[in-house]
Amino acid sequence: MKKIVLAYSGGLDTSIILRWLQEKYKAEIIAYTADIGQVIDRKKIIKNAKKLGVKKIIIEDLKNIFVKEYVFPMIRAHAVYEGIYLLGTSIARPLIGKRQISIAKKFGAFAVSHGATGKGNDQIRFELAYAYFGKKIKVIAPWREWKFQSRTDLIRYAKKNKIPITKDKKGAPPFSVDDNIFHTSTEGKVLENPKNAAPEFIFQRTKPIEKTPNKATVVKIDFKNGDPISINGKKLKPEKLLDKLNQIGGKNGVGRVDLVENRFIGIKSRGVYETPGGTILYCAHRAIESITLDKDTMHNKERIMPIYSELVYNGYWFSKKRIMLQKLIDKKRNLVVGQVVLKIFKGNVIILSRKSSNKAYSMKKVSFEENKHFNKKKVENFIKYHAKKL
Repeated sequence: MKKIVLAYSGGLDTSIILRWLQEKYKAEIIAYTADIGQVIDRKKIIKNAKKLGVKKIIIEDLKNIFVKEYVFPMIRAHAVYEGIYLLGTSIARPLIGKRQISIAKKFGAFAVSHGATGKGNDQIRFELAYAYFGKKIKVIAPWREWKFQSRTDLIRYAKKNKIPITKDKKGAPPFSVDDNIFHTSTEGKVLENPKNAAPEFIFQRTKPIEKTPNKATVVKIDFKNGDPISINGKKLKPEKLLDKLNQIGGKNGVGRVDLVENRFIGIKSRGVYETPGGTILYCAHRAIESITLDKDTMHNKERIMPIYSELVYNGYWFSKKRIMLQKLIDKKRNLVVGQVVLKIFKGNVIILSRKSSNKAYSMKKVSFEENKHFNKKKVENFIKYHAKKL
């Protein structure tokens, strides 16, 4: 029997997709769930898939790989899209797509499928990953193929096929959520009109500033080879380190972003993002690089960053261009070593101190009390040289 590997969450939408794929393609469905730190109910996933006749259900723990091989490289690039978005959803899709293709090849599936809508970015991100790893494998995007026009159509189909519908799914949900260990994104419905403030009930991992502690949290982060390795002196695996920073940032209201962004396909959309641990890491990494890297390297990274960020946002994680830029970004990462101390308070990430064994920062050269190690006469010539360019 033909096989299709479906990115499956266990919820109503992907359960409807699962049944629809069985009917339309007369195929055996392999339900695949990548655990990248989202809220996940393994029992529900298995139970719902089995009810729909699925024999092969794969739930794969990718949290550590996701943080180490996807999030950390992006942090090293200081990647932000359109000034403030830390790309939490964008960075997750390539890994899921890659693993789907790997499973399709392993079990001889002729196709892969996803539940991304026809207006969003995720369909592109999934399918560019599919194209990179499995050009000969068919891609099925139900939201671009089926004739369902409304939530009512989906509910009617679910009832007809005896797919369980929880009470909160009978009407249109007030917003759409995507989450992983790096962030939570919320969009749609109640947020679609940008003139309306985001209601507090949509936030899921960060406290409002009014309810955060009145005492600051001090955090020490150690870096080696450009990546964080410990918090407050305790070495942690990448996923545990990010999870710890999420807890610290979340309770202190760090990492909320409300953005009207430009999607790859040309539509403007509003997204509300929560990236508590990622925001702390971003600030800390910039701080450690400020005392470990030379000016030209840092400024080149700043010029590269918008291009890199757009590539990630648009789904080009596996592209030659993104990989080339990553090599440029990481060229001197071995110099990025040391410790940053931060104060986390009322939504703010405040740098308290930076230290490193790296000698890029010179106390002798910078001190107002020490002039032997800096030739001021050279500065005069430096100014005259640049004055000629006016």
